Amino acid sequence: MKTQVYPLIKQLLSSRLTETGREYMENATEEIAAGVTRQRFSALLSMASRHARRDALALTEQELADAAQAVPGWSPAAWNRLELLRAALVLARSDLDQATFSDDFEGLFRFADQGELCALYRCLPLLPQGERFVARAAEGCRTNMATVFEAVALDSPYPVQHFDDTAWHQLVIKALFLDLPVYRIAGLDGRLTAELTRMALDWADERASAGRSFHTGLWLCLGPYEGQRVEDLIVGHWSDAAPSERQAMGFALARAHRLDCLDAQLTQEQDSQIREQLERARDGHYGQELFGPLFSTGQ
Repeated sequence: MKTQVYPLIKQLLSSRLTETGREYMENATEEIAAGVTRQRFSALLSMASRHARRDALALTEQELADAAQAVPGWSPAAWNRLELLRAALVLARSDLDQATFSDDFEGLFRFADQGELCALYRCLPLLPQGERFVARAAEGCRTNMATVFEAVALDSPYPVQHFDDTAWHQLVIKALFLDLPVYRIAGLDGRLTAELTRMALDWADERASAGRSFHTGLWLCLGPYEGQRVEDLIVGHWSDAAPSERQAMGFALARAHRLDCLDAQLTQEQDSQIREQLERARDGHYGQELFGPLFSTGQ
């Protein structure tokens, strides 16, 4: 993995750092590759903040495609320059698959500030033998710091690859509870379980009982289970829903295989653009990536 992603990260940084920043990256990665103490490793990661700002990367479509090819399911679209620089320093280690790295990497979390924590958690899908860090990733999911949770949960194939069902369900439901863009949980479509659907529907019942609205993420968390319960919820909510939510609910009906109900909603839908999308959903076009624009438009 390092042979693909490490050069890519350095390439992405080369045009996004100042001259002094590029010099720091080259000197620091060379020093780390040669072998440093845990204290020096930590110091170099901390000093990176002097050489890169937390500016958005503004990656091109090609750069994002290159990232997905290097690590399937990974997207650095939401990373900032400082996080990417710190990832380059981590990946510069020559012992990534050894216990010495695991120990030093774990030690970094002990005194890391919030920004450093985000960078470290974002590194998880880029490391070999990722199963070594499941307990650490679970700790990141328990945090009250939303940005740290997002660093674990979003745009990363790590959870879907390494979390057991209990941890996976908790991650998805917490993302739903926090109103995060759930479509950015890599691999969600492949792990829509009956239990996850039940938990999402229970969450919806609690919201309804409290007189609170739903949000787009709910409809993405419903798989081909609890079909009648999904249908009853959607039919009861359809007339009060905004256009983007009706589209998301139509996708949910297709994902739940409730096509008769979807046809019934189609006959009532007046918006031609929504009808077009729901017809496509009936034909099988309802993957999680199609929910992205619906999160952007809101409800």
